Amino acid sequence: MKTLKRLVALLFVLCMALPAWAQSGPRALILYDAPPGQTFTKLGFAYAIMLRNLLGHFDSQVDMVPVQNYTAGQVNNYAATFYLGSYYDNQVPAAFMSDVTTTTKTVVWFKYNLWQMAWDSQYNFQSRFGFAFSGLRGFNAVPSTSNQTPGFFNTITYKSLPFVKYYDYNGGAVAADPDVGIVSVTDTTKASTLVPVSNPTTGETAPYVVRSGNFWYVADLPFSYIGPRDRYLVLCDLLYDMLGVTTWETPKAMVRLEDVGAMVTVSSMKTLSNYLYQRRIPFSIATIPQYEDPLGVYNGGIPQSVPMSQASNLKTALNYALARGGEIVMHGYTHQYTDTLHNNLYTRNKYTGVSGDDYEFWNIVTNTPVAEDSLAWALGRYNAGLQELASAGYTPTAWETPHYHGSALASKAAAQTFAKTYQRVVYFTSDTPNFNAAVEKDFAVGQIFPYPIKTDYYGQRVLPESLGNIEYDISAIDPTSNYNYTWQTIVTNAQYVKTVRGGYASFFFHPFWLEPDLGVPGLADFKSLIQGVNSLGFTWTVPSRIN
Repeated sequence: MKTLKRLVALLFVLCMALPAWAQSGPRALILYDAPPGQTFTKLGFAYAIMLRNLLGHFDSQVDMVPVQNYTAGQVNNYAATFYLGSYYDNQVPAAFMSDVTTTTKTVVWFKYNLWQMAWDSQYNFQSRFGFAFSGLRGFNAVPSTSNQTPGFFNTITYKSLPFVKYYDYNGGAVAADPDVGIVSVTDTTKASTLVPVSNPTTGETAPYVVRSGNFWYVADLPFSYIGPRDRYLVLCDLLYDMLGVTTWETPKAMVRLEDVGAMVTVSSMKTLSNYLYQRRIPFSIATIPQYEDPLGVYNGGIPQSVPMSQASNLKTALNYALARGGEIVMHGYTHQYTDTLHNNLYTRNKYTGVSGDDYEFWNIVTNTPVAEDSLAWALGRYNAGLQELASAGYTPTAWETPHYHGSALASKAAAQTFAKTYQRVVYFTSDTPNFNAAVEKDFAVGQIFPYPIKTDYYGQRVLPESLGNIEYDISAIDPTSNYNYTWQTIVTNAQYVKTVRGGYASFFFHPFWLEPDLGVPGLADFKSLIQGVNSLGFTWTVPSRIN
């Protein structure tokens, strides 16, 4: 069993490239810090990719440029320019700062290095923009074993909800991004605080998002430690205003039955399908076309392979669900990995080697691409899975990467094969990443989307899964399923995603939670989750209905 994943009308094409989506939205420039020869040179690029993906929701044509390569007047070629100040005191070109003071186009500045303009008298910053920059604030005190939660400006209040920045202290290791730029509005005729941030420990409040005409300042970079209730969602919503977009979808909801393969229990699928059908809720089934248990982990030590032609339970369950409003999402080819470069070596990647348990398009054990990683290899697996489905008369409406974790080349291949993907995505600063380089090491960033992305960094059309899934602590049975994630938590997540214009309350559920030997209230909790999302006013949809 798997723990919580981290982090159509259009036909799929087996042998030809899909047509590119025309980009007709606002043209945008992303400037990012990339000081050469540093360990973290590429971190700014990783954040730029994340912002570029969000702009893909608006069908924007996006250029990403290291800030040191900025040329005078460049901002005037774009509807909006975003500067991601991720590297402390990285030198910002004078040409850019000068243009910020004169352009009529939108400029959004994030986090660091504003002081280079705000404290230089030649830019007349405070008089021009109506707010002052006073400095940075981080932790109230250094976290320690005696003071593990010293506090910081961590609570962003937006649309009456508290969006709390992530923080974790574990054995002396701190996971957090506490720094914020502190500004104050000095002329309310020129500037206003749109969103505040507070420090619950000290009781202080400061502006988190300030706007002065066409110039915006965001006090941190909302791409680190993101989650379903993070201030990242505030940015996702404010992008409508930053880009001047005035139309959006009504709130939608999606539900997906997950990891449905040859070993699925037909009764569980029938029960779930009946419930959703009775409530007139369309749904998806994340289907694994080919089942593999090469080590015989679940078959008494005897290797087992079940193609679609022999998967009678799977076909019975799918046919029943399809007749009741379900549709198929292809969820891997085998949803596990076999090293074909080394005599079909079967390995645990990372759990059992069994379909539904393991990673297929990423070596999670070594945290590297798999040995065969290439466009051709990924395309071969996609086409093999499609052929397995087609052999039984099935056509998927979207693709979902196993465990939401595939290589850059696998994602590029998915864009060439599938009209839509339905997932969270991991993005890399290189197609062949080196995470351990002493200089200019690569980064991987996982991204959740609260709304559809028309074209992402890899060319994929991404439909969102934004809320997570129900989990139970059954570690006595399965050591990998060792925590709880309740239906109430997911409904609360849905309340947060509804603050985003056009937001999607999208989640998934494993049918195996209905198995009586697990001793968990899977069906009751699933019903409560559906009812809770319903009560928030979302309209249910499925990939085939999303343009």
